[in-house]
Amino acid sequence: MSNLTHIWPFFIISDIKDSIDFYVKKLGFEVRFIGPEGDPFWAIVGRDNISIMLKAIAPDIIPVPNHTRHDWAHWDAYIHANDPDALFNEYCAAGITFHQPLKDDEDGLRGFEVKDADGYVLFFGRPKE
Repeated sequence: MSNLTHIWPFFIISDIKDSIDFYVKKLGFEVRFIGPEGDPFWAIVGRDNISIMLKAIAPDIIPVPNHTRHDWAHWDAYIHANDPDALFNEYCAAGITFHQPLKDDEDGLRGFEVKDADGYVLFFGRPKE
């Protein structure tokens, strides 16, 4: 049996409400935790077996997506999708704007990219069959 089962990226964000709205309303995630009560600044959002932690630390601590540091580091999260075509179609129907549409890339992957409210790039896909 596997010892390691999940990884939860931790994104520094600008605004908790904007980030949660993006993940829930656009990507179909659910809020798994938000706190502290009354004045929340961090949350866990997820869908199926994946989760992402979001935290608005302070106005002067800004998000720094990988692609802003180096062109070769364009993803902030790789999210394995067993059927990226079906997920792409679901997101098309929901009116998602894609950073990169569904394709087979030069690295042997099939998938697509979405940029979140703070510019983090999420790749949804899998190795080509």
